[in-house]
Amino acid sequence: MDNKETIIRTTIALIEEKGEDLDRITVREISKRAGVGLGLVNYHFGNKDKLIELCVERIINRIVEQFQNIREKTEGFTPFEKLEYLGNMTFDFLFEHYAVSRISVLSDMKNPKIDDNTHRTYAAYLPLVAACRPDWDERTVKRKTFCLISAMQQAFLRYETASMILDVDLNQKENRRAWHTQILHDVLEVS
Repeated sequence: MDNKETIIRTTIALIEEKGEDLDRITVREISKRAGVGLGLVNYHFGNKDKLIELCVERIINRIVEQFQNIREKTEGFTPFEKLEYLGNMTFDFLFEHYAVSRISVLSDMKNPKIDDNTHRTYAAYLPLVAACRPDWDERTVKRKTFCLISAMQQAFLRYETASMILDVDLNQKENRRAWHTQILHDVLEVS
């Protein structure tokens, strides 16, 4: 394994170890654990923040891949129930891994890429939205899926404001789930 990949894997391990306290991770600690010189981190990644963003993207990619493979867990569910299950998994992950999720969502908004985490999440939701509303044309399904993902990201990033506006504490799992179900009904135009 080359130095760059060693640095990435070491940083991912530190992120997973430190949890939400990402500010405690230092370049010195990364370098020491990776067994590389201090300057290699900046050489390969520019700075610690860019390295953290790359590592967060990889962590979230693994989670999104799990989202795309929920078929076994949801066999026998209606398309709406599958979408609801996926949304609850998404929201739970976002709020339970706030620092990592915030970096991921903001990175995608700041530097959108064709296969970033937001796009991959959109791709996982798209067939479920289509299955819920087979009467919609492809363009409508894409637009509604985009709206759903955008609403969830905004509710997460601005949860304090959203909680005030919506009069619901989105930090509470059951409240998030009820809100998500209502948003699904609103976006899908079902009762």
